[in-house]
Amino acid sequence: MKSAVETLNPTRVRLTVEVPFEELKDSLDAAYKKINQQVTVKGFRKGKIPARVIDQRFGRGAVLEEAVNDALPKFYTEAVNEAELNVLGQPEVDITELKDGETLNFTAEVDIRPTIEIPDYSGIEVEVDAVEVSDEDVEKSVEQLRERFASTSPVERAAEDGDVVTLDLQAKVEGEVLEDGVAEGVSYTIGSGELLDGIDDAVKGLEAGTEATFTSELKGGSAAGKEAEVTVKVTQVAARELPELDDEFAQLASEFDTLDELKADSRKRLENMKQYDQATQAQERVLEKLLELVEVPVPEKLLEDEINTRKHNLEHHQLGQMGLDLEKYLEIQGKTVEEFDAETKEAAVKGIKTQFVLDELVKQEKLNVNQEELTEHLMRRAASSGMSPDQFAQAVVEGGQVPLLVGEVARGKALAVVVEKATVKDTNGEVIDLDDEDEVEQATEAVEAAEGTADEAAEEKTEG
Repeated sequence: MKSAVETLNPTRVRLTVEVPFEELKDSLDAAYKKINQQVTVKGFRKGKIPARVIDQRFGRGAVLEEAVNDALPKFYTEAVNEAELNVLGQPEVDITELKDGETLNFTAEVDIRPTIEIPDYSGIEVEVDAVEVSDEDVEKSVEQLRERFASTSPVERAAEDGDVVTLDLQAKVEGEVLEDGVAEGVSYTIGSGELLDGIDDAVKGLEAGTEATFTSELKGGSAAGKEAEVTVKVTQVAARELPELDDEFAQLASEFDTLDELKADSRKRLENMKQYDQATQAQERVLEKLLELVEVPVPEKLLEDEINTRKHNLEHHQLGQMGLDLEKYLEIQGKTVEEFDAETKEAAVKGIKTQFVLDELVKQEKLNVNQEELTEHLMRRAASSGMSPDQFAQAVVEGGQVPLLVGEVARGKALAVVVEKATVKDTNGEVIDLDDEDEVEQATEAVEAAEGTADEAAEEKTEG
């Protein structure tokens, strides 16, 4: 076999392959054997029909077609390996010449990973939000804890803001009661904004046993996005009573003896959360700066496939779960189809560039993924998919997706290397020394966000 490579553009090549006919012998033998098992000829036992009889009865052309279909993948793979190409996707194969007993010639056009030069990235500088926790933040956190320990007791009066009301609901669209538009015994805190627009005004002032009707746009269900006439009946009004903010509350709601200790712990927790957010922000901004430094040609077919995948996941998974279609989603977002397409393309380009650049860095820095890192990553992805670690691991192995997870962690490690060499300052001008402990996992999360892989991977595992 002889092969040659022609570069069509930085991301696509054409392979020209010439195969001497004798190299098709194994595939021809396999073709005769396969046809032997599929046909019957009077006077011959099944599987024992001579080749010349098959040629006479069914045509040599059918045998050649079967043999070529069997041989092409092998010869294509040999040509790819010989040229040391890093191919993407399936090739477009064209048989240019097939002479029985002489030669098989074909061409294969295929996308390849572009050659990328990673420049010096040690000078990257980014700015992130400062970690600042105000007294107001602490008070809000403690107040949220206090809300969780609130008690309720029925009252015989009209409903007011903050009351917990028990409701029966009925929704009509164009005069017809919806099958999924009836609910009874719904508990709702007035002012929480957790149900329909307009419900707060409708129920305020109502006593148990009274009802009101209002119009509202439905957020989900069979008539999502449509205007509905909603009848709401109050069956109970209960007042919420908050515990006093004192040492006794601290002992009830936490492991601390005093309110001051509880507040100090809340401040520390908030600081830790903001430090984590700050580190994530640093990873994302360093990645953006890195991508700006590198020229990355994007294969057209790969980009087209990535755009289609993102649209499919949005329409058939995320929006489907919310009871929305793309048209309604764009209306809610206030976007045109053209704006949506442009944003999707931009995100897809960023995802592809991120993978190419970080994969090149993995090779350049000779980074490996150990079992502990892979397990930690698998545990986090399992949690985000709603599956147990064992279920998730089984789905990953059965789906042949272990290399994908290894790749994600490796790219996270590559980004962590870049972040280590970058200068990160907060909005106060202070240089930030990021915590190494969670750096790789945070970097991996930043990579997933850029590549748009986290949600779709979780969906695939859940479906599988």
